[in-house]
Amino acid sequence: MQSNSLFPLPEVRVLIGDSRELLGRLPDESVQCCVTSPPYWGLRDYEHPAQIGAEPSPEQYVENLVEVFRNVRRVLRKDGTLWLNIGDGYARNGGTGGHGPNAIVGNTRKLIQRRNCKVPNCWGLKDRDLMGLPWRVAFALQADGWILRSKITWVKRAPMPESVKNRPTNATEEIFLFAKSPTYYYDANAVRESTGANLRNFWVLSPEGSGRGHPAAFPRELARRCILLGSRTGDIVLDPFAGSGTTGEVAQKLGRPAILIELNPKYSEIIGKRIQYVIEEKNQTEGI
Repeated sequence: MQSNSLFPLPEVRVLIGDSRELLGRLPDESVQCCVTSPPYWGLRDYEHPAQIGAEPSPEQYVENLVEVFRNVRRVLRKDGTLWLNIGDGYARNGGTGGHGPNAIVGNTRKLIQRRNCKVPNCWGLKDRDLMGLPWRVAFALQADGWILRSKITWVKRAPMPESVKNRPTNATEEIFLFAKSPTYYYDANAVRESTGANLRNFWVLSPEGSGRGHPAAFPRELARRCILLGSRTGDIVLDPFAGSGTTGEVAQKLGRPAILIELNPKYSEIIGKRIQYVIEEKNQTEGI
């Protein structure tokens, strides 16, 4: 595995390789906040033999994520938090297609589609069952030592269309807030409702353009809220599944250093360009 800094910037450090290996090289209790979204099981092929999400069964997928986040818990400070966005899927006996749960999503070259072609032999799943993967991962992390503090529903203003006629169209995803210890840092004043009230556990967020070179980038506003709630200026933010680098971009704009781990070097190049743009924009603003 290759592990190196992609570009010499003090604000953001990008490590290329498998997060299960590279997290082990980070010092204990060196990170304040982790904001991340792992690949969803059986959905996309990220063209790497070590990718998470291509496991033969969802059980192995959950086990691999538990391993990753066990290492995340080690590198978090005692008052650190993990903000985890993870998607669900349906168990299906059927082929791939252009609509519904088998839809080919924009910018996706390949689909794994195991979950849509054969019902996994676990958890009592049957054809067309919603697998409940976000909660299965959450409960597995809870059993592994994490404190599950909140479930936040991400409500999508413009969800992906589905040509289904026997259930509502999916328009939400889950974001879980985990803590390493009962006493953890959370800045309730960093993000408030428009009325000034305490932030609610459902976030209505608008979509962003897909021109960031990655088929599954989450909104900057999602990352912004998690980072502001879970860290202070100067605290290190971690994303072990960096993708196109949204977490790092937002962290830098908010004055937080970031450590990003990305398996695919192709996406690492995209991260470098995004972060460099943020720095140039910042320098222009400050007159440097």
